Amino acid sequence: MIRRILCVLAAILALPALLEINAARAGEEGSEVIVSAPEFQEGWDISDQHRVFYEIFVGSFSDSNGDGIGDLRGIINRMDYLNDGDPASGRSLGVEGLWLTPIFASPSYHKYDVTDYETIDPVFGTMEDLQELIDLCHARDVKLILDLPLNHTGRNHAWFRRFANAHITGSVDNVYYNWYCWLPEQETPPAGRVFTRLPSAGIQYESNFSTEMPELNFDLPQVREAVLGIGRRYLAMGVDGFRFDAAKYPYFGEHDKNIEFWSWYIGELKKQNPEVYTVAEVWDGEGVTNRYSACVNCFHFETSQAEGLIAETAKAGDVNRLTRATQRYLETLAGISPEAMNIPFIANHDTDRAAGYLPMAGGRMAMAANLYLLTPGSPFIYYGEEIGLRGARGGANTDANRRLRMLWGDGDTVRDPQGATYTKQSTYTVKDLLAMKGSLPNHYKKLLMVRKANPEIARGTYTALELKGTKMGGFVCQWNGRYAAVFHNTTGKELSVDLREVTDLPLSRIAAVLEAVPGEGGASLEDGMLTLGSQTSAVLRP
Repeated sequence: MIRRILCVLAAILALPALLEINAARAGEEGSEVIVSAPEFQEGWDISDQHRVFYEIFVGSFSDSNGDGIGDLRGIINRMDYLNDGDPASGRSLGVEGLWLTPIFASPSYHKYDVTDYETIDPVFGTMEDLQELIDLCHARDVKLILDLPLNHTGRNHAWFRRFANAHITGSVDNVYYNWYCWLPEQETPPAGRVFTRLPSAGIQYESNFSTEMPELNFDLPQVREAVLGIGRRYLAMGVDGFRFDAAKYPYFGEHDKNIEFWSWYIGELKKQNPEVYTVAEVWDGEGVTNRYSACVNCFHFETSQAEGLIAETAKAGDVNRLTRATQRYLETLAGISPEAMNIPFIANHDTDRAAGYLPMAGGRMAMAANLYLLTPGSPFIYYGEEIGLRGARGGANTDANRRLRMLWGDGDTVRDPQGATYTKQSTYTVKDLLAMKGSLPNHYKKLLMVRKANPEIARGTYTALELKGTKMGGFVCQWNGRYAAVFHNTTGKELSVDLREVTDLPLSRIAAVLEAVPGEGGASLEDGMLTLGSQTSAVLRP
């Protein structure tokens, strides 16, 4: 039945009309380019989970008080850049959600070694600042999720100090005695797991990520209740959900026990907020992430980074290979859970930045954005990706090089994080690029507006279209009785395809139009022949 319905979506598209989304300059030369809005469908909304999120490494984003460290007030000050509340304004990126890396009290620049989950780190601001940001996000229909590193705490957390003291004093009845995973000092640790000696206590504690990050013992009911209280507190403030760090490590190497834990934890959160947004970092292939997807959405690592299918396809690869893989993955997720979503991305704070292997000047970065933002699910943009920000761990072997300061170009005093050594940064700033008609951030604006105007792309049932004899590829998404088709040409030359010969898109008497053409070139549609310029995509609608 679905296939018969899909056939009704225009292949030969009579009376073609091109509705390009053009960037037009506003005001005088050098002023910000305003991207014109497409026609938004009647009754569209983004009140569900299928949103485009924007990851902010808080300390590197925007500094509001001149100390060189990004903070919550800096994010508040940049909300008009992120989402100005008007999806048709053409002024903001139009992201629909924000992910903040950890903002809790911590001695490190990255804050993944939390010493107090109940306190905002003073360098980032106050609880009042967080509340103001939450309220501002909600006023603009933006979800806010917090990064929640739960499997370990910082060594200076009060819980660990009490745990250590209980062992030093031999207080076996102390509630904190088994709060963390530990072994007797002389015992050989299990293979693959890392333990650090605590000589004064005669024990060694599990520390798989760092000696400064002891691992909690989730077999202890009091530990589970304590970490649940953290999530409940921030949900009560209005936070919309969480990104769970290192989600396959609460129980090292024991996926079944991890899945049981997350099922319990998220199930409890849903009792408080049935619409809580959760996404997990399960850094592994689909064979593992699919197991976790029964209880929590997982980032799709297989298509990310330099070696991933998105980057490979953006560099003149065969789009048909990507669309086939996407359909298989989406069908797998649908069979696991009705709530399971595709969570695509190309880079984040733990990977080298995409602009290093997808150059902005060559158009590859824009093409990669087309490939993963115009697809079902909830994509994540890493801050600065939209301006071609660079950064790689390199020989210095420091993640700080992947978390460099945002280049605003307007006097923002934010600095690179502690330990950064990267010297090959782009010279273009947000201010520079927003004033350029064909710039990358203006391209991102277009893409997000196209996605909003065509909600079938984000939410629909996905069918890959097999285009034979060409690297051009495409798919159809059906949602709520409506359809949209997306085609991509990632090569460096113009390509054409006769849509009458495309499987699942045969001859039809229904007229259709080219709705949007984001990319380097143009597009035309005549007598069923779709032609796409190099590094260009097209959205078609009945």
